[in-house]
Amino acid sequence: MRQWIERLADSADLQGEAFPGQSVVELLGDRRVLIEHHGGVTEYSREKIVLRMKFGFLCVCGGCLELAKMDAAQLVITGRIDGVNLIRRR
Repeated sequence: MRQWIERLADSADLQGEAFPGQSVVELLGDRRVLIEHHGGVTEYSREKIVLRMKFGFLCVCGGCLELAKMDAAQLVITGRIDGVNLIRRR
């Protein structure tokens, strides 16, 4: 079903639109990252925060990182963001 929806979005040129339950990652400058529909934190330090996602893991690296907000639907990381890396499950 999910692949069918993704193919439909591609053919309708809706790649930028989020579907219900789909993970959304927004980088706001170099000081804030907003993540929706995460699977929880797997690693946490002031330099690196790793989150479980449906498709793998999301690694946020930088300095003075902290979880400014976290609930079941949304997570906000603040600090100096040096990089955001997607690690896909195989």
